[in-house]
Amino acid sequence: MLVTILVGLISLQFYKVLDLVGFICVAVAVRPGSTVNWFSFVAMGGFWITLVLLLFFLYHVIEKFYSVPWLLVEWIYCALWAFFYFSAATAAAVQGKYDSALAAAAFFGYAAMLVYGFDAVLKCIAWRAGELAQGERITKTASTSSPSPRSPAY
Repeated sequence: MLVTILVGLISLQFYKVLDLVGFICVAVAVRPGSTVNWFSFVAMGGFWITLVLLLFFLYHVIEKFYSVPWLLVEWIYCALWAFFYFSAATAAAVQGKYDSALAAAAFFGYAAMLVYGFDAVLKCIAWRAGELAQGERITKTASTSSPSPRSPAY
C-alpha cells in the first residue's frame, strides 16, 4: 500500500515535469497551427488535472470522499491522457521535420504517454485488487453485549 502511494506521488511529479517541458517546446514552435494547439491543450490539461489530484492527496480530500472510486477515476484519467499524448505527440512528430521544437515536443509527448500508460496499468491493478486510493479501510463492527449473570435483568 505504501509503495503504491509513493509510486503514485513520484509519477505525479513526472507528469508535471513532462507536461511543462512539452508545453514549453510547443510554445517556442515557429509553425503555429492545430498541432500546437492540440499539444498545448493536452500538456496544460494534464498539468492542471494532475496538480488538482496532487492537492487532493496532500490535503486528504480523497479520504474524505471515500465513496468515490478514486482509483477508477485516476485509471480512466491516465488511460485517456496516454491516448491524448499519443495523438498529440504523433501529430507533433509529423510536423517535426519542419520545426525542431515540435520534434522535441514529440519526444517529451511520447515519454509522457509512457508514464501515463504505466500509471494507468498500476491504477487498474490496484482498483481490481480492491485497494483504496488513500488512507485505510475502516470497518465498523457491532458489539453485542449480553447481560452479565451478576446484574439483574430489568
